[in-house]
Amino acid sequence: MSAPAGQDVTLRLGQEVAVQGKDLTVRYTRVVADSRCRPGMQCVWQGEATLAFLLKEPGRGESTTAELHSGPRTGPQATTFAASRIELVSVSEDAEEATVRIS
Repeated sequence: MSAPAGQDVTLRLGQEVAVQGKDLTVRYTRVVADSRCRPGMQCVWQGEATLAFLLKEPGRGESTTAELHSGPRTGPQATTFAASRIELVSVSEDAEEATVRIS
């Protein structure tokens, strides 16, 4: 799959996107933690999800792993790699899908 920079992209767990016009791919690799309040439950705190992404710059042979958080309490919601900003926008209830914005 490919998408233009600046557009929100929804990735399924294990899926990768190549960013058009940039030497960058982003793969949603795993759920590190998910303490979010489940549907139908009453929670004191809504919780957060932490997701791992593999970021690659194929032309340079560079790669790194980034852990992004669904909320600001436990860690960063965005990272920078290959002159691009990768931001976690949303996570599905079952964490099988993550929406990211790459700019």
